[in-house]
This record gives sequence, structure tokens and C-alpha cells, in this order.
Amino acid sequence: MAGSQDEAYLLGLRLRGRRVLVVGGGAVAARRVPRLLAAGADVLLVSPAVTAPLEDLAAGKRLTWLKRDYQPGDCEGAWLVCACAGPREVNARAAEEAESQHTWCVRADDAVTATAWTPASGQAAGASVGVLTGDPRRSAAIRDAVVAGLRAGTIAARHHRQHRSGVALVGGGPGDPGLITVRGRQLLAEADVVITDRLAPRELLAELPPDVLVIDAGKVPYGRAMPQDEINEALIGHASQGKFVVRLKGGDPFVFGRGGEEMLACLRAGIPVTVVPGVSAAVGVPTAAGVPVTHRGAAQDFHVISVHVPPGDERSAVDWEALAKSDGTVVLMMALERIGAAVRSLMSYGARGTTPVSVIADGTMPTQRTIYSTLEEVEEQVADEGIRPPAVVVIGGAVTIAAELARLSRALGSAPSPVPPLAEDS
Repeated sequence: MAGSQDEAYLLGLRLRGRRVLVVGGGAVAARRVPRLLAAGADVLLVSPAVTAPLEDLAAGKRLTWLKRDYQPGDCEGAWLVCACAGPREVNARAAEEAESQHTWCVRADDAVTATAWTPASGQAAGASVGVLTGDPRRSAAIRDAVVAGLRAGTIAARHHRQHRSGVALVGGGPGDPGLITVRGRQLLAEADVVITDRLAPRELLAELPPDVLVIDAGKVPYGRAMPQDEINEALIGHASQGKFVVRLKGGDPFVFGRGGEEMLACLRAGIPVTVVPGVSAAVGVPTAAGVPVTHRGAAQDFHVISVHVPPGDERSAVDWEALAKSDGTVVLMMALERIGAAVRSLMSYGARGTTPVSVIADGTMPTQRTIYSTLEEVEEQVADEGIRPPAVVVIGGAVTIAAELARLSRALGSAPSPVPPLAEDS
């Protein structure tokens, strides 16, 4: 990237094994030498004194240090000269000699007379980024923005020469698109095909290039759904064509996300799979609402339960009796439509009806809504207030801590949700 102050033809110099002369051993040289060494350059450093880091590099035989002033002839054999000395006249002499032998020269003290400029540079996502504007601070700021975007995946940069293939199971987090991991966003930016769930962070799909195929595999509660077998077939089919397929899921792929099933299907078909963890709604949603699932003195363990089938159903493997007797926090997923059966089962095994309960709907999203209740009242309250999925139900003494957290947050003007009442037995 070049600014309008002058035209510059940007090149990537391949310096491995080639001589680079660095004149001067101060702070500027200390910044530039490590990058030259990383590029494999044969660095000759000429200066009567150098900084401690440069001295360490010389002692480690990483570069050759001539402990003296610059002398005519030092530029001989150099492919690039970096004039970084303090005295301007030293830099001028080095630049003049470099010019006479047709060698590019970067001057730290005089960009106007230099024959080459060093861009603000950085690396991310397998790419080298260089920026020239004429203003070093602005160049660095633009460089930082581009590098940050590449690392975060907010700048799409798909591979073409060495095209990625296979399948990535990416956990998108509990809903807020900002909660996807950096790695997940990077892989999403490289996708040829995205197969997305209903609860995945769909706002991110708008950032994809127009040629990316997006397949909606959303499962609407008690409504339409793409069968799991068809999802597996789509993953394998597109990946078998050499495409890179991202399976974008809500939460974490391996927490009630059927990620294990999809990974098995792909591996059995010979398709390589990458798994990217995500923030699970089981803990991410309560945290976003200010409801801790563990708290010293209140709960030292927590249990995450799927209630896709109700207690007593022959398909249920949940030990509801053990949960009722536990002092830990119980987090119920996919439970809203069966909340009555769940709480009645817990109370039938001895759980107190006054046990605190929190229900968080649309967790982490702008529409997030939290209610506080008890085991004996939560079913009626959910119905009266029209709470709909997706929602996470949190049961146990740790929920009472949310009352104090909410009050203190409100006092600071940052309450995550309405202040709940303190439980009578807290």
C-alpha cells in the first residue's frame, strides 16, 4: 500500500543467504536487524558500539559485527544497505557508495534521498503486510488494523494457491458474533461452503464473499429440521469435491452439538476434520446474565443436562434423583418446553420448592431476557411472561449470588439484567 506523497514500487525481497549491510548500532538498527535475520539475510553490522540486543546477536554468531566506523568499500557485495548511523554524514557516505554500485539503500535519517523505504510490516494468516504512507505513525496504524483483521478473520483472505480442503467444525459461541474464537473466525473467512445451525452467529455470514455457498441446517424447535444424515452427506459431498467446508454451530461443537457424530462420519469417509472449540451456552449464557454456575460457599460443582426428552422417558439417561440431592448448580439445556416435568421430577426426589431458578432467554444477544424464580413457581412464570427458546435454565444456590451482583452492577450503571429478589433461604 503506497501513499500519494510519492510513487513507490513495493517488492518482497528474498534475502536468504544474501549480504545486507547495516551501518549503525542504535535503536533503529536494533529494530530492523531481527526482521532481516528472520528473512535469512547475511547481516554485516558496522558500528563502533551497539545496543545490548545487537551485541547478543553478534555473540551468538547470528550476524557479523565490525566494531569500527563505516569505511569506503563496506558496501561491496551488499544487496541492500540500511544506513542507520547517528551522524548524517556517515549515512550520506554509505548511501553514496550504495548508489554508485546500484545497491538499494534505506536511510533512517532522510527518506527523501533514500532509494528504498522500509514499510510498516507485519505478518498474519500466512501473509506479509507492508504499508507505506509517508507518515510512519499512520503506516503503523494501518498495518496494525490490517494485521488485526487478518488474525481475527474480519478480513476475508481465502487461500487459492495452496487451497485448504476438508471440514472444520467451528463452535460459534452462544449467539453474540463477537464471542466466536479468533481461530473460528479465521477459518470461516476461508470457507468455500458454510453449513450453519439456527443458533450459530448468523451475522457473520454477511461478511462472506458472494461465491461462498451457505447451507441452512437450522433446526427450529418442534418445526422443520435438516436431518442429521443429510448434514453428514453435505459435509462429505462438498469436501470430497476439494472444497473447504465450515460447519458453523452455536455454542461448542461437542456440547450437545452432535460434533462427534459429524466428525466420525467425515473421518470414516476419509475427510480430514479440524475442530475449533466454542464458548458453550451452558456457561456463557449464565455468565453474560451475571448468574455464576459456581461460587465459593454456594456451589463447587455444576451439572449440564440436556432435556430434549423429559424425565421418565425411556430415552432419558439422566439420573434426576442424584441431581435433586446434589448441592451443585444444575444447568438445563433445551428444557423450556419441558420445564414443568423437570422441576416436578426434582421436587419429587426431595429438592426444595424454594430452590432459586434463573431462566435466561436469547443469551448474549441484544434481546437477552432474564427471569428469577423458584422450582415451584418457574413453570407458571415462564408461561405468564411468554419466555421462548432458546433459553438456559440455571437451578441452585449460586443463583442467589446473582441478586447481589445485579444490585452492585446497577449501582454502577451496568446491570446485566433486572435485579432478582433474594431467595428466602439464602
